[in-house]
Amino acid sequence: MLAAILPVASDLELPVMLRRIVEAATELVGARYGALGVLGADRMLADFLTVGIDEAQRKRIGPLPEGQGILGLLILDPRPIRLADLTEHPDSFGFPPGHPPMHSFLGVPIRVRDSIFGNFYMCEKIGAADFSQADEDLLVGLAATAGVAIENARLAGRVRQLALLEDRERIARDLHDTVIQRLFAVGMQLQGTARLTDQPEVADRLNQAVDDLDRTVRDIRSTIFSLHASGQATGSLRRAVAAIGAEVAAALGFHPSIYFDGPIDSLVPDEVAEQVQAVVREGLTNVAKHAKASHAVVRLSVEGADVTVTVADDGVGAGALTVDHPGEGMTNMAARAERLGGSFVIGAGPSGGTTLAWTVPLTG
Repeated sequence: MLAAILPVASDLELPVMLRRIVEAATELVGARYGALGVLGADRMLADFLTVGIDEAQRKRIGPLPEGQGILGLLILDPRPIRLADLTEHPDSFGFPPGHPPMHSFLGVPIRVRDSIFGNFYMCEKIGAADFSQADEDLLVGLAATAGVAIENARLAGRVRQLALLEDRERIARDLHDTVIQRLFAVGMQLQGTARLTDQPEVADRLNQAVDDLDRTVRDIRSTIFSLHASGQATGSLRRAVAAIGAEVAAALGFHPSIYFDGPIDSLVPDEVAEQVQAVVREGLTNVAKHAKASHAVVRLSVEGADVTVTVADDGVGAGALTVDHPGEGMTNMAARAERLGGSFVIGAGPSGGTTLAWTVPLTG
């Protein structure tokens, strides 16, 4: 058992770990063939890693199993199963053409916390007619260890993903706060120099350089947006908010800057995330309709027990769109905050334009 556990726990890359797990399990119980079936969200087999069947045999067998027949027994009732001859079981689904004959069978579920991650499927005990109770006990023990190792690998993967996202956020922030601002400064200096010359050819070249800088700034902003949007898990709140920014960019005439702070995807519940997306969309839409802005910033942060959305622009100012004299969008955002026990304020930004802040508790 110790010899089987050590290689399983020595690598935190989940795909590599799963391969080591099924190899260790097959060797541990002395099976000729072994498999690890990973369950998908639909409770069918989403992945099926095998030991003992080479690539040529796999091609002859055809598509991987989905979880019917004997394999499906563990999915429906996740308890260990030992069979002397699986072909005689009433739920046997049979084998596809090209599949090697198999008789003795041992199946054990793999639990990760309180859910079933997948199942061990072992066939053809080497040197005996069927698997023993000792084999079952060993495989159950390995399955428990595998569950812990899989959870650790998932957590390690999440840590790596967060580190990557932080790097992307840092690069995007540096591009926006340093590179773009320097380019703006250079462009303004060139524009000022162009007004000082009485040579049309020199002025034209300076103005052309300013236009080139403007295009470079637009390209950098597109890169900033890509850094924000890329690398996010499908269905995550970060990716959804970034997608809203891209969607509204055409109406704005520019890509808004979007920043995230805190464990957005892991702590914001679905019902609150849905409202957050609506507020971001409404806030940016109002900027497009009323602000006449050249830049907008969206910040989504989780701090303490609250999630906060701020949308700031450099436009003409709050004007008539205030909490006291709201438009329909402002009314909707205020109602969403009140319904969730939060707050909503809107007013002039510290450097002009308009800033709105929408805060609600994470509990919704």
